[in-house]
Amino acid sequence: MVFWEGYVSDEVMGTFAPIVVYWLYAGVFQLLPPLDNYRLHTRKEEYVKNSVPLSSVIKGVLLQQLVQAVVAHLLFLVTSETNLVGTEIQPSLPVQIFQIIIAMFVMDTWQYFVHRYMHINKFLYRHIHSQHHKLVVPYAIGALYNHPLEGLLLDTVGGAISFLISGMTARTAVIFFCFAVVKTVDDHCGLWLPGNLFHIFFQNNTAYHDIHHQLHGLKYNFSQPFFPIWDKLLGTHMPYDLIKRPEGGFEARLSKD
Repeated sequence: MVFWEGYVSDEVMGTFAPIVVYWLYAGVFQLLPPLDNYRLHTRKEEYVKNSVPLSSVIKGVLLQQLVQAVVAHLLFLVTSETNLVGTEIQPSLPVQIFQIIIAMFVMDTWQYFVHRYMHINKFLYRHIHSQHHKLVVPYAIGALYNHPLEGLLLDTVGGAISFLISGMTARTAVIFFCFAVVKTVDDHCGLWLPGNLFHIFFQNNTAYHDIHHQLHGLKYNFSQPFFPIWDKLLGTHMPYDLIKRPEGGFEARLSKD
């Protein structure tokens, strides 16, 4: 039993809930006060280094989400196993948890290799992936600011493959995709807030991904959005130290170890 049962279908929730969650969670960061003591970059750096205005970022994200919604709707339409009374049999909770874990590893694998190739291939980087790196100083709303083709290949196709291989139902997919969205937004928020559970339980976090957005880290820390496994296995892991800046805030510097 879920709170939307009887109001909208699992397929509709799976299509639109991740979009709503994205704007709610990213919106919270956008409405927060400056929080200079917890920023990984100063506000001046964000203004100077980022080469794309917020309005363009919002338009880019909305375009990607439109494509995601269309693909998700078609995917659920093809894979739905709703029975004659209009419901789909749900697996047990342990099975659903296992499916989510499988989906996390599948998504990480897909995104690592596609993401890394977009850096290795100079044409793809220059004409496609560089759009995301116009945000040298990441912020929450820009988490899904990508070239439309990258958004399709990296996020949309990656999500579809994770869904299909894990064998999850549309109801389980609601939880998985919403969680993936929240994690991705958090990784781009640019804040190192105390008590953030993502920073506690995931090595692949805000500071980890911030390194990748900097010039010295472009060829490292490709893993996203959950675990740094592929980076560590394939030699693209760049460890960092969080240094407290005298004027307030933190800086993720390359580790001396």
